[in-house]
Amino acid sequence: MKANRGQMERALDAPPTDIRFFLLYGPDEAGSQALAKRLERAMGPQAERIDLDGATLKDDPARLSDEAASFSMFGDRRWVRISGMGEESVPALTALLEAEAAGNPVIAVAGALKATSKLVKLALDHKAAMALISYQPDPREAEQIAIGIARESGLRLPTDLARRIVDLANGDRALMAGEVEKLILYLDAAPDRPREATQEALDALSADNPDTEIGPLVNAVLGGDLKGMHRELTSLTETGAAMASVIRPLLTRAMLIAAIRDAFDASGRLEAAVESAGKAVFWKEKGLVTRQVRLWDATGIARVIQRLLEAERASRGGRGTGDLMVRHELLAIARQAARERA
Repeated sequence: MKANRGQMERALDAPPTDIRFFLLYGPDEAGSQALAKRLERAMGPQAERIDLDGATLKDDPARLSDEAASFSMFGDRRWVRISGMGEESVPALTALLEAEAAGNPVIAVAGALKATSKLVKLALDHKAAMALISYQPDPREAEQIAIGIARESGLRLPTDLARRIVDLANGDRALMAGEVEKLILYLDAAPDRPREATQEALDALSADNPDTEIGPLVNAVLGGDLKGMHRELTSLTETGAAMASVIRPLLTRAMLIAAIRDAFDASGRLEAAVESAGKAVFWKEKGLVTRQVRLWDATGIARVIQRLLEAERASRGGRGTGDLMVRHELLAIARQAARERA
């Protein structure tokens, strides 16, 4: 059945027993992923999650209904998450919806499926399924999304700062979440110790030394060019730039790679995935970004983002050990990229 966003949010927060399958699709894949997190929270940290993909379901259509009806070995709650689901999964979904029993909720996050998709039609027409298409939010909606993300972690984000973050991220939900996360870390905000976001804090995270160019360093680190990285770091040191100034551009690029990689994994079409990022990819750097997406798989780029966040925490302490930590993490990331290039 077709659902609006409010209906889907309520269903994912408390999965109804008569709904077996949730389909989240559309051009705003980050929005779909954010909704899927609601089911994960509803099931709880002890729940057993079964991960499947479209290729697995194509080879074994009965697998989905079997997993949906199985009990956890440890007696915990159980749920199924599907990635890369497309037309090849229609027989598996049909089997799930027609099965006599299916006690574990199943959720799939798909990309921009066509309106004529058999998968979409099946999910929309069946009473035991819920489907929601997510579109890119308009600027005002994007501001509210940024404010909501901040609020959940104890950060009060004024509208003018939310607007600036939306502009920085070009309205991309995943990139906005990253920008907000950096503010949360910088200000040490949490639900039990709320903080007020300020222009000064955002400036501190966003401002690069005007006498330096960070782009070559970003490309060297994420592209595995060790000599280029050392050359750029030396140049930064000579200009007196703090290592903290390189974290934001690297995080922004890493999150962009993660978003494109996710779209690439879902569609198998790298060029289309890069194009889907729109203005977030500067036209002169499309070739570089494309090569970086090839180097980093989803797991690898997720680790990069985590490393950069840890380096950012260290950099808040100022120079000295903070700068050394940032350099250490950049070297580790560049070495991994170099290994992937080999």
